[in-house]
Amino acid sequence: MPRSIWKGAISFGLVTIPVKLYSATEERDVSFHQVHAEDGGRIKYKRVCEKDGKEIPYSEIAKGYEAPDGRLAILEKSDFDDLPLPSTKQVEVVQFVDADEVDPTYLNKTYFLEADGPGAKPYVLLRDALSKSGKSALVKVALRNREQLALIRPKDDLLVLHTMLWPDELRDGEFAAPPADVTVSDAEVKMAQSFIDALDADFAPEQYHDDYRAALEEVVNAKLSGAPMPTEEGETEGADAAEVVDLVAALRASVDAAKKRREQAAGSGDAKTG
Repeated sequence: MPRSIWKGAISFGLVTIPVKLYSATEERDVSFHQVHAEDGGRIKYKRVCEKDGKEIPYSEIAKGYEAPDGRLAILEKSDFDDLPLPSTKQVEVVQFVDADEVDPTYLNKTYFLEADGPGAKPYVLLRDALSKSGKSALVKVALRNREQLALIRPKDDLLVLHTMLWPDELRDGEFAAPPADVTVSDAEVKMAQSFIDALDADFAPEQYHDDYRAALEEVVNAKLSGAPMPTEEGETEGADAAEVVDLVAALRASVDAAKKRREQAAGSGDAKTG
């Protein structure tokens, strides 16, 4: 079983759902080391200070931000740990949206959410409510010292979380659009549609495989078959469990609070226009 990378709680109105987060994907590329072609020795890189030329251990390395005017701000681990981010251990639902409203370009990485301790029942409640309403939950969460938007949606028996990019992280792709004066005929479009219809099928990802990786692995295995065995050994979480509460009562109070906020917002709007 994989190890969880984060532990916290989803704030669903007045209902708290303790959860653990697991990466839903893993890279399958063939990994290589940089080596000296003559004798196979590993290539090592040293962390050297450009000012005094000394090699610096990790314990003495900090993060530096250089301003446009040349000033340097040096931040240490404590600076990141002390940031006032409420989303560090609490995933707050800020809105519910139709999943097809979110442009896939926003989606970054996918994670599995697992109910932790007493979180099983409210977890199932949120999962089933999302499934029946056809909605996804838009949330804020802080992972690896970075606050992110995320989308929680039901998938079979699970809740999955997709981290999202911020709007200012999406590039404007207008430059890649073809010139406006380029057109195609109806006959050309119909022919293209015929080709699409010929290859139309249900999505079955298990039918597809990484042929490049398979071919590369064959080359690597062929090389290994003639390589001598090495004579030396190689180099070789969170939020406290939340108390289970009366879910119906908590949700009723959450709905009442939400209605009250809307009424107050509408009242303040009327006062401004009056």
